[in-house]
Amino acid sequence: MIEEQLARGDLANTNELFAACLLAGKIMVESGSEMYRVEDTMRHIASHGGVLEAQIFTTTTVITMGTIQGANSQLIQIQSRTLDLEKVARVNAASRAYTADALDLNHLIQRLHQIDQHAPTFPPYLQFLSAGVVSATLMILFSGEYDWFDLPMAFLIGMLGFMVSYYIDRLIKIKFISEFTAALVIGALAVWSVGLGVGHSMNNIIIGAVMPLVPGVPLTNALRDLLAGHLMSGMSRGVEALLSAGAIGTGIALVIHFIQ
Repeated sequence: MIEEQLARGDLANTNELFAACLLAGKIMVESGSEMYRVEDTMRHIASHGGVLEAQIFTTTTVITMGTIQGANSQLIQIQSRTLDLEKVARVNAASRAYTADALDLNHLIQRLHQIDQHAPTFPPYLQFLSAGVVSATLMILFSGEYDWFDLPMAFLIGMLGFMVSYYIDRLIKIKFISEFTAALVIGALAVWSVGLGVGHSMNNIIIGAVMPLVPGVPLTNALRDLLAGHLMSGMSRGVEALLSAGAIGTGIALVIHFIQ
């Protein structure tokens, strides 16, 4: 089909198809999806639209798509990266609807723009409360002592640390600085709580409170990309996850160093 389009000079449908594929890939990469899943979704959309041998190159900063048959290729830049599995699931559902002929190409593009701009998310206060619950429960799990006395402080400090990270990230858009600052706040509050006698173990509180900041999903995706053969994206995501872990560890280490 692409050869017939190229022969008669009608590339409008191909350009729209590429735009849909690239938009779907962009949303998925920005939302934390694995690269092989991104390429698989893009290939299904392209194949259903008539491009059977789409050439796709995905990284964490740009996606390029073209064909062997013609000199038509397009790319799209990745502006930011976060974790939003709701968007990934909705893009996959939209692509399946398109391949099942429940959506045409124009409606698919409209659906993707709607997902990108208006996908539902949890309000900040629920995210903060969830961070506190994660901190408190994982503090009990990782401490090994089942010291329930520190559970309220782990909940409160974990919630405040995640809140600091959330608002600083929205303000300056530099993830490592927000994580470093949040780690400083968590360490200082843990020391303060133990000093006032409202906490027993500074280590247990810190272990629980930093859990919402730990880049577990990016590190997992980095390993999955490496195992799937996406060496460039796997290494870049791995480095990013290690930098995040280093920022968190440095913030906690500075607090402990100055205390001692």
